[in-house]
Amino acid sequence: MADIEIHPNRESAGAAGHAGGGTCACGGHDEGIPEVDVQTIPHAVRHAAIFGMLDGLRPGFGMVLSATHDPVPLLHQLAERAPGMFDVEYLDRGPERWRLHVRRVDPAA
Repeated sequence: MADIEIHPNRESAGAAGHAGGGTCACGGHDEGIPEVDVQTIPHAVRHAAIFGMLDGLRPGFGMVLSATHDPVPLLHQLAERAPGMFDVEYLDRGPERWRLHVRRVDPAA
């Protein structure tokens, strides 16, 4: 088992010679905009899982949500939960698949 090192911040972890220069050391890297088919997430935890993914986005970054219905209830919850924090753009509007690009607003922009 590998030794675990705890650093006070990303910069010191990167300075210690870890892969990615202070970023995630899992070896994976996101290419482009991630797309999630929400039907693959169990219904009982679907909205919570989506909110967790959206909360993990850095300002200015986004993801595409794909669903078999227009996710209006989810969008209402998102607007109540995080007013003004996300921009939503429909890429496809059914009838078989709805695809939305959801981007975390960058307050510095």
